[in-house]
This record gives sequence, C-alpha cells and structure tokens, in this order.
Amino acid sequence: MKVAHIDEMVKGWIVGDFEPTLFKTSNFEVAVKEYKSGDYEEGHHHKIATEFTIILDGRAEMSGITYHTGDIIKIEPNQSTDFRALSDLKTVVVKVPSVKNDKYIDKK
Repeated sequence: MKVAHIDEMVKGWIVGDFEPTLFKTSNFEVAVKEYKSGDYEEGHHHKIATEFTIILDGRAEMSGITYHTGDIIKIEPNQSTDFRALSDLKTVVVKVPSVKNDKYIDKK
C-alpha cells in the first residue's frame, strides 16, 4: 500500500504521465481539485486529450455556462473553455489519454 497526501501532488493531479504521481501511466490522468470562490483558469484546450470534469460540490462557470454539484462535463479535443469557481468548489478531473504538453492557452 502506498499512501500520499493531496498537498504533495501538483495542483491535485494524482495519476498520469508526470511526476509526482501515485500511478504513472500514459493512458489517463486523474486530479482532485479544490477552488475558492472567484478562482479563475484562463481559456485553454487540448489537441489530443478528452477531459471530463465532475463537479463534486459547488458551482462553476465554463464558457459562460453554469454547472452545479453532480454535473459531468465532457470537453472534446480542440474544444476550448475557461473555468471560474462561482463558489468554493471541489472537482474530479479525468483526461484521456495522459499527454505531456497537451495544454494550449487560448490567444487573447
């Protein structure tokens, strides 16, 4: 059994093709992320990975749409979105596959 703490991980990412990780794989990535109300991530997209964001608790806005506890958002490759926490928020994010350097910040 291996035990770690979420604070030891980079931005909540716990599984994937990066370090540190609890399980190294290029098949997928998993993160548990917490945000404070008002936290913002600028618009970006992935050229290869499909991303699933699960709202465990709270509210978020992505591309102008509000999502709530229990919503699961599937973001296809090349589909851009930003992210704003509308309340304190907890999410799980899964990306398939785990591809290094597959995050592209949108031009302003």
